[in-house]
Amino acid sequence: MDHQINGIALPNQDGFFGEYGGQFIPPNLKEAMDEINLAYENIRHSAEFQDELADLFANYVGRPSPLFHAKRLSQQLGGAQIYLKREDLNHTGAHKINHCLGEALLAKYMGKTKVIAETGAGQHGVALATACALVGIPCEIHMGQVDIEKEHPNVVKMKILGANLISVTRGTATLKDAVDSAFEEYLKDPKNFIYAIGSVVGPHPFPKMVRDFQSIIGNEIKQQSAQRFARDPDYIVACIGGGSNAIGAFTAFLNVPTVKLVGVEPAGLGLDTQMHSATLTLGKPSQIHGMACYVLEDDGQPLPVHSIASGLDYPGVGPQHSFLKDLGRVDYHSVTDQECLDAFMTLSRVEGIVPALESSHAVAWAIRESVKMPKETIMVVNLSGRGDKDADFVAGKLGLN
Repeated sequence: MDHQINGIALPNQDGFFGEYGGQFIPPNLKEAMDEINLAYENIRHSAEFQDELADLFANYVGRPSPLFHAKRLSQQLGGAQIYLKREDLNHTGAHKINHCLGEALLAKYMGKTKVIAETGAGQHGVALATACALVGIPCEIHMGQVDIEKEHPNVVKMKILGANLISVTRGTATLKDAVDSAFEEYLKDPKNFIYAIGSVVGPHPFPKMVRDFQSIIGNEIKQQSAQRFARDPDYIVACIGGGSNAIGAFTAFLNVPTVKLVGVEPAGLGLDTQMHSATLTLGKPSQIHGMACYVLEDDGQPLPVHSIASGLDYPGVGPQHSFLKDLGRVDYHSVTDQECLDAFMTLSRVEGIVPALESSHAVAWAIRESVKMPKETIMVVNLSGRGDKDADFVAGKLGLN
């Protein structure tokens, strides 16, 4: 599938989405990235690869994920009809398994001896450790010490699955520092290692490649909506950190102007504080981790960022999201930590679904805004992950344990 909007290739042959993306990396790393891009382009057109991936999606991940009508929530709010795309029901509990299977199969095809990755909330780490166990490739996960302490269930899962977990204590000991650490390990031997980036970020071809693997989400939403409603939804809403679950949900609708696309960032303790991760809301075009994108920075240095959701506290964002913001095709908004917590508890107690704190940002926006909409409005929220990993943290924060 070729991706375009307004006749503009997404991305172009150099990996740019408009002015964002590209490869701002040393020559030896560019050579490795170009090798990955060539291998990916070769296998993505292979019927054998696509058949194997489709079989794993159906019989290993459990796709298609359901589109669930949150009837009680919609009724209580009295506005739009809220539907949840249940990525939380995937094997490993989030959308991350979609691209991790693709990356692990690519690593196997390329004959790599080790797969390296970063993780924030641990969902990418668990999914990649799972995929590597499935294909039989050693896996090394770099995770900030703050997130290790916060996301204990996922830490245990990664170890059970055989991953070598590296604790990162530098800087803020969170996601950005885990990315730095993983990149450094990858640079030791890019010929034999592969860095399986956990979102639509980093140098080309990763924003394209992860987007392609995640686009199954939006493709399913489109098919399910046709069957359920005989039309497209009015809104598709997803949380945004790096932006993989959101671009996965949005891609099938980019050229359907009647569908409003909404990305929800972490406002943390408030946009008027320094404790947020609202990159598209308050950042500016710059460079980070080998790509051009919006960045929260000061004098060329990435700022410390904050979110109650470990998977969203990143000072950059996917280059395609940066381009879609400038184009005006996607509206990017934010919700606070408190709104996120409230949405976490509301969905749990009204629908019996415990969402990930990341996904709770999208749920919070839906709760806040759906009340302003007519009852016939159809809003699909991408429930990108389940909240098992966050249950102890939330219980401690709210005094429930």
